[in-house]
Amino acid sequence: MTVDTTPQFRPADSSVEPIQFVNESGELQDGAVPSLDDDGVRRGVRLMMLARAFDAKSFSLQRQGKLGTFAPCVGQEACTAGSGLALDPSFDWIVPQYRELPAQINHGFPLELIALYRMGHPAGGVVPDGVRMLQFNISLAAQIPHAVGLGWGMQMKGEPGVAVAYFGDGASSEGDFHESCNLAGVNKSPVIFFLQNNQWAISTPRDIQSNASDLASRAVGYGIHGVSVDGNDLLAVHQVTTEARQRALAGEGPTLIEAHTFRMWAHTTADDPTKYIDPDVKAKWLARDPIDRMCAYLTQRGAFDETERHALQGEVEAEVEDVFVKVNEMLKVSPDEVFEHTFASRTPSQERQRQFDLGEA
Repeated sequence: MTVDTTPQFRPADSSVEPIQFVNESGELQDGAVPSLDDDGVRRGVRLMMLARAFDAKSFSLQRQGKLGTFAPCVGQEACTAGSGLALDPSFDWIVPQYRELPAQINHGFPLELIALYRMGHPAGGVVPDGVRMLQFNISLAAQIPHAVGLGWGMQMKGEPGVAVAYFGDGASSEGDFHESCNLAGVNKSPVIFFLQNNQWAISTPRDIQSNASDLASRAVGYGIHGVSVDGNDLLAVHQVTTEARQRALAGEGPTLIEAHTFRMWAHTTADDPTKYIDPDVKAKWLARDPIDRMCAYLTQRGAFDETERHALQGEVEAEVEDVFVKVNEMLKVSPDEVFEHTFASRTPSQERQRQFDLGEA
């Protein structure tokens, strides 16, 4: 079988199967030529394992009341690891929603800041200089127009980069998504719309959100490229994102990528998916775990084994533990800090309140 990754304009009743390079057993499809070598795949596996270990630790702390509500990316790691590895952090921008840990880590955003953000510390809301990323966005789809603005701005300035907007299937039902695709299409701006279709918009299933056979087919309405990919296949995701980036840099405009995946954990730690997700359906998706798939792929190539996987698991878990040790030190702050970063300089009212609160009045 020859794997055709050429995006096509498709009618809404299209039955085109998502592009897949590696099947659930880790076997490379006939005709598939990966754009990542074994070292690149190992890097992707580490990103995915690190993100999952970070979510597991965060979940434990959240249940202890030491961390706020957050949205885990468990099950969707290949979407953002594969796409993130296709980008150049020196030129490209990523605009996340709230489930993009692997791409953020790969782009240079420190895990310590993600931990602080989840703990409600203001330092977690600061993107370091030189990291071409916007902060997390909680308001559904509100970040997508910003990605178009970044892409359009680079286009007007002649800068060699693309902007990637990450969002879910629920966000694709919002007006911000449609308006952004339309504007980027009209201007042929270098934007990649990366839609993670995890089958659920909180508790609303995909099949009652849209009558389209796949969401990538919407691209034809905006006159842009559309491609559907197996979102649990790191290699396929990397390939379609690489090609989308090349088209954007060549002046061929945006691409809508629909990555088919599944949210293995809850929407957020405030959600109970057992009330609406069929356990048999979940079991089928668990068998398509993106980390297991890539480990099996490398093992079949003689480039990985269970001993290495066990060692890597211990390595990422130790890294996560170190992150939270550092964060706990950073959390030791003075009450005086609540008055900082509100105005360029303290107002008289703030100063009176500060003195009163600190017992200086």
